[in-house]
Amino acid sequence: MPTEVTNYQCPACTGPLRFSGESGNLECDYCGSSYTIKQIEDMYREKEADAAAAAERGNGWKKDTLTEDWGSDAKGMKTYSCPSCGAELICDENTAATCCPYCGNQTVIPGQFSGALKPEYVIPFKTDKAAAMEALKRHYKGKILLPKSFAEENHVEEIQGVYVPFWMFDAVAEGEMFFQTTSSRVTIQGDEEITTTDHFAVFRSGSMEFEKIPVDASSRMPDGHMDAIEPFDYRELKPFSTAYMPGFLADKYDVEAEKCGERMEERCCRALSNALSETVVGYDQKTVSSQQLRVEKGDVHYAMLPVWMLATKWNDQSFLFAMNGQSGRLVGDLPVDKKKYWGMFAGITAILAALMFLICPSIFSGSMDGFTAVLVCGLIPLFISFIVMSILRSQLRSIHTTGAGKYATDAGLSLSGKTDRFIRTTVTRRTIQRNPPQK
Repeated sequence: MPTEVTNYQCPACTGPLRFSGESGNLECDYCGSSYTIKQIEDMYREKEADAAAAAERGNGWKKDTLTEDWGSDAKGMKTYSCPSCGAELICDENTAATCCPYCGNQTVIPGQFSGALKPEYVIPFKTDKAAAMEALKRHYKGKILLPKSFAEENHVEEIQGVYVPFWMFDAVAEGEMFFQTTSSRVTIQGDEEITTTDHFAVFRSGSMEFEKIPVDASSRMPDGHMDAIEPFDYRELKPFSTAYMPGFLADKYDVEAEKCGERMEERCCRALSNALSETVVGYDQKTVSSQQLRVEKGDVHYAMLPVWMLATKWNDQSFLFAMNGQSGRLVGDLPVDKKKYWGMFAGITAILAALMFLICPSIFSGSMDGFTAVLVCGLIPLFISFIVMSILRSQLRSIHTTGAGKYATDAGLSLSGKTDRFIRTTVTRRTIQRNPPQK
């Protein structure tokens, strides 16, 4: 009876093969042999077909071996037999590639990719585990508010290369946006400062076409991390083959395309909104008064994309980092040293306040009473300190959601409507208190 899993073993020495992103081949760490993807596909085509057929017959989920003692813990789990050593492998129902803990052979479960579940594309790993660790070290550098003990004492508890399932959507976004804008000019007449403000009603409409917007299809992967490691270089998309899997974990999708499509539509609308807003130029201020945006869905593709996942703990807190296995882009939020934060905030404020009080007489003499001068000299340093600390704190945050702008076709925004209509002019006057002539 054929098993449901396939081990890619070296034809020369039967050692385990792993995919090397550096060479693009499957390599044996024991004898040094190297094989192209096509060579391994040709060798293992029959074994993969047998494994997929076994999965379809239901031999993988051995319900008769479960007892009442398992209770609800058995839900969603499957058992497989390692073809190399015969060990029973237990994993969840979404695992598509794993490693036998007994013989070390990389194990692929072709049945997880068969039929409607088989991906169209894969982007192979180009970076290795050492590159992921080096990227994490670089991620720590230059972060002034990062606790020193975090970088020195924490240890990466788990690092895994994972082929993450992604839906890729083709879509067209179109819509209309209405803006209220103003343009102001200031003139001085005698002791008066006159501000003249022109008000406009601005209208923009247009559309954008997108190709292969990626949305991760695994509920186990944090969406923010997956968005932040983009983009992937689609020039390296390959027709899917399980020969790229050895040496890495892989999941099949457990979030349907329809559900992921909601995130795709949000990203398309955000990209179109930003593009339309960027066409409103030449004004001092602009605000969106209303908008109507919609997305027309196109084709959807299923792909496996490479991601390194790194997990670490510090002060009983868990921190998760993700690295694009193709480009090496690493993201993950870092902790803030609160003592250092407030110490720097107080120090910057004190220095700026002292400088303001020193130059205050030359700035405010004759134009501002003492109480107001003290108030301003206190508020300005606080405001500047807040801005500086916000910038330093933002260095510790790299997880963010993104629009779909980078997946727009070369045509970009197609502007179909453009109107800038003058509404009215308002005038405000302010008396200027001039300094008395010096004697």
